[in-house]
Amino acid sequence: MPRRRSPSPSSSTAPRNRTPQPVRVRRRTFGDFVKAFLAFVALAVLLVGVPVALAMTAGWPFPETFEPMEWLKQDISVSTFLSILTFVVWLAWAQFTACVLVEMKAALSGVGVPGRVPGAGPSQLLARQLVAALLLVGATAASFTPSLAQLGQTYDDNQRPTVAAAQQTPGLFAQQQEQAAGTAAAVAEQASHTEAAPAAKKQGDTKFYRIQPPEGRHHDSLWEIAERHLGDGRRYKEIFELNKDRAQPDGSRLSEASLIRPGWIMEMPGDARGGDLVEMPDDAPEVSPEVRQQISDYARTGDGAQEQGGDQAQGSGDEGSGGGTAHVDLPQQRPAPGTGHADLQRPAPDQVATPAQDSSSFGLPEALLTAPLLAAGLLGALGHRRRQALWQSAFAGIGGRRGMEPPTPTGDALDVQDALLVGADPEGVRLLDRSLRGLAASLAAESRPLPTVYAAWMSNGDLHLQLAQPSGKPPSPWQLGQDQTFWMLARADAETYEDVDTAAPYPGLVSLGTMDDSRLLLNLESVPGIVSLSGREEDRAAVFASVAAELATNGWSDRMTITLVGFGEDLTALAPSRLRHLDGIEALIETMEAETRQRRGALGAAGHDSVLTGRTGPAQHTRWAPHLVLLAAEPSPEDAMTLAELAADASRLGIGYLVGTGSGDLPGAAWEMEITGEGRLLAPLLGLELDAQLLPAAERRAVVELFTDADPEHGPDGPGTTPPFLVDISEQGRPAVYARLVGPYEIIGLETPDGERSALLHEALALLLLHREGVHPRVLSSALWPRGVTDDVREALLDRLRDWLGTDPDGTPRLRTDDAGRLTLAKSVVSDLDVLRSLYHEATQGKGVDSRAVRGRLLTDALVLVRGPLLADRPEGRYRWLTHEIVDAQLPLLVADTGLALAEFHMEKNRAEKAIEALNAALRTAPSDERLWNELLRATHALDDPHRLTALASDLLTRSGARGLPPRTEALLDELLPTWRDAVAAAG
Repeated sequence: MPRRRSPSPSSSTAPRNRTPQPVRVRRRTFGDFVKAFLAFVALAVLLVGVPVALAMTAGWPFPETFEPMEWLKQDISVSTFLSILTFVVWLAWAQFTACVLVEMKAALSGVGVPGRVPGAGPSQLLARQLVAALLLVGATAASFTPSLAQLGQTYDDNQRPTVAAAQQTPGLFAQQQEQAAGTAAAVAEQASHTEAAPAAKKQGDTKFYRIQPPEGRHHDSLWEIAERHLGDGRRYKEIFELNKDRAQPDGSRLSEASLIRPGWIMEMPGDARGGDLVEMPDDAPEVSPEVRQQISDYARTGDGAQEQGGDQAQGSGDEGSGGGTAHVDLPQQRPAPGTGHADLQRPAPDQVATPAQDSSSFGLPEALLTAPLLAAGLLGALGHRRRQALWQSAFAGIGGRRGMEPPTPTGDALDVQDALLVGADPEGVRLLDRSLRGLAASLAAESRPLPTVYAAWMSNGDLHLQLAQPSGKPPSPWQLGQDQTFWMLARADAETYEDVDTAAPYPGLVSLGTMDDSRLLLNLESVPGIVSLSGREEDRAAVFASVAAELATNGWSDRMTITLVGFGEDLTALAPSRLRHLDGIEALIETMEAETRQRRGALGAAGHDSVLTGRTGPAQHTRWAPHLVLLAAEPSPEDAMTLAELAADASRLGIGYLVGTGSGDLPGAAWEMEITGEGRLLAPLLGLELDAQLLPAAERRAVVELFTDADPEHGPDGPGTTPPFLVDISEQGRPAVYARLVGPYEIIGLETPDGERSALLHEALALLLLHREGVHPRVLSSALWPRGVTDDVREALLDRLRDWLGTDPDGTPRLRTDDAGRLTLAKSVVSDLDVLRSLYHEATQGKGVDSRAVRGRLLTDALVLVRGPLLADRPEGRYRWLTHEIVDAQLPLLVADTGLALAEFHMEKNRAEKAIEALNAALRTAPSDERLWNELLRATHALDDPHRLTALASDLLTRSGARGLPPRTEALLDELLPTWRDAVAAAG
């Protein structure tokens, strides 16, 4: 995925970002005007006609005198009932009027979800629909919703009036406040000691424009400024060139045309016209002194000032900086203040390889290498699926063991698996999950509701949550960010969180892309309406697939439902319990209408305002799971309006909609996004311009292949029965290098390397021994250096590893590179795990099948190799890549199978004690394998010693704890020792 880089201050070339587009306004149809007119008539009748009719026919609802006792003495007549009925109608009118005012205020202000008028469910829904239909003619539904354009903004006295009326454009990343404050102070100090340089232009030809915070929903751009004051939006480049890289009042600089902020000054071309422009400050007495001083300081940084001090600026960097300009590197901007924190996603030391440093991706899919949260989720789900297949194969019952070797991926599936291993950031997922759950637990402890979160940024070690509206001071260790709508948590504080038993507060967060190494996660569940995605169909499909895959496998969610329409039927293999596919929009609308009614009723019955309040307290684990709808097929105008009506209250109900459109014109869209052919995700109204996170079609197919191959039900035979690498177990097959991995790590046949690199070489060899099919060089480096490493360091390690392993007698290196570029070991380098697998395979499928004596000897030799768990003495902090492996599940199953086979061998000759000895040896490595305990009960029963069997049953009960014995074990004890319960109770 291409990375965006801001030009350096010295660059004179135009910025590389795409040309800003004018804000698209949806073309109004005749039907829209008809609906608006009917809505206007309905509102006029209900708001004005009803009270006028009541006043003319029934009169004012209140009596002229207040005499309650006289009222009670009067006879109850028809007129009494009419008066009561009239009063009720007046109350209903007043309630509906309040609903209209609330909905109108929320729609025009664009802030937050409309408030609830007590007892006005149907009335408020009717008011909302009428207001939306009326306002739809003047603006799109996006105009009525809060946007993300405040991301990164530091408001500088935003309420101060000024003649330079403007608004901000999407500036995503605010300069760190401490840095900005220091820079501004330095500029002010320099300005006070430096005489103003003469301007290059006459004062009458120079005009300035001051950017203010947005008013309501509108957010300006250089395009719109040029369109208003120069007559042509395409002249925005002239404004950009006049102001590029000049120090602004807050100390930062304009480096890209799409990033401007409130309080910035824009010098305009001489032919600019318009009443909200400011001439040279000395001729503008109506401007406040502070603004006049800012414009005056800014004017000194223009062409005239640069020409005056050009020689100094070119001669010395320090002197150039001292000439009235403080340099701040724009690419180092962050969403909120904070310095010195490690990256929350993958903190890197100074020598971390950037994409520019990394000479080659070795052919791995770039889309997954740059999606650490998605890769971590897919990798974790894939490992779980493979373990599930192993256990289901092990406990297959009548069918017996079907093998324990999952299929080895090939081709694109192998490349995708390597990309997942390299790109995954499980530590970042763990910290994100703990941080969000910890926040929810802290708020619940303070009896505070969860705030509505629109987005989260993971940047430079910090986690930033953008709130829909200010929610007070966050609980410790969270801090306020750049303003009241940002809560921030530093990585060091996030690491102090531990696992808590609370529901996931924001399961709808999903990665959309990155900007300047900051990753955006949008909370689809909280969007007040539909999110539309426009662009080419294949580009939209890549975004939809990425969103679906991450939602289905992420580690910061509990339960959720993800409905896919128009795409992704194959993606359901990733998480059948979360993902479901519907054939068409008609089925979707029918489903969502029913669920919307059900959720509204459930919220009302529970007394909750929204699903967020339902996720705290006693009910948090049983309800309010989100339902996210991903609709790739463009709906018809009628279906789009139906979906818009359903989505009007969706954020309160925990339902989110992401809808694709080819034209970019979707009725009722709250937030509009566009994916370009270059992989850029644009949302002008939200202030977003990201490197999109994608899952292209080829990578999607390969991911699905990995999951379907790992499915326990895939294929008639389940996992394979033949190990990927068989060792010659005869005397002639003695290896040159022998590593003992089952138990403490030992190496025979090699000298121990000297120095600090010994542990690194041992770890690299262990990884290669566990992957006889080959290891991608980037997978190896990612396993050894999770924070990243440069190419030269990786190559130096491989050279040392080759020298350490040496060569075979024929001169062939023992560490080789195959045709695909993967690292493999020679057959002369083996491990005890290889030997263990080979012995068991030969005993059960080779020579041991026809020879009982050979089978017993091979199984006995195999069990002798077991000295404990895998790499029992590995140092803490290393071998973290083992969490991605399934060998920790394979080894106990292999040892259990060996122990069971050897016990069966002994029981054939009624050697119960020998069988018990073999089973106990296997239990030391596989203590939770139910099959071993059941066979141990049978072998002990064969001794005809009730006391010993009772003692074993008592030991089993103690080990099982509060869960009790497994059903099969309990049934077996009932068969072998019917009185075992009384005997255990008497003994214990």
